Amino acid sequence: MRVHLGTDHAGLDFTKHLKGHLEAQGHEVVDHGPTSYEPLDDYPSFCINAAVGVINDQTAGVDALGVVFGGSGNGEQIAANEVPGIRAALIWNESTALLARQHNDANVCAIGARQHTLEEATHLIDLFLAEPFSGEERHARRIAQLAEYERTGAIAGHRVDALRSRG
Repeated sequence: MRVHLGTDHAGLDFTKHLKGHLEAQGHEVVDHGPTSYEPLDDYPSFCINAAVGVINDQTAGVDALGVVFGGSGNGEQIAANEVPGIRAALIWNESTALLARQHNDANVCAIGARQHTLEEATHLIDLFLAEPFSGEERHARRIAQLAEYERTGAIAGHRVDALRSRG
């Protein structure tokens, strides 16, 4: 599987460990940066580029997922979710890592590099990457509704009273 990584300065040291760990497992790793420590860098471009890499690969039929991380993982998840087609989930324990894939078919996980030990974070990411989508009809239906809203601003049969911010 191809795994796209994106972080900021808070996750830079973890990137080195994670990249080696994933490559040792046979994954192809694409690191979207940063490549050097800059304490004032901004995570959105790194995480958005990782998410774009995932969606481009998946559209081309390549088996790919993404991992974005920073101090908390929150901003990185938000950034990744700005990319159409991305379903980024913040994972913080075994259950959230597994359910993100089983129920939500999340294609990117976000994790707080400062919230876990190196071993804990690596374990949660391993769980996320190995877990398949369940394919259950109720979950597939809900994911299809999200995709429909993303494309059209509406969900068939349901009123959506949200201001459409994307065009």
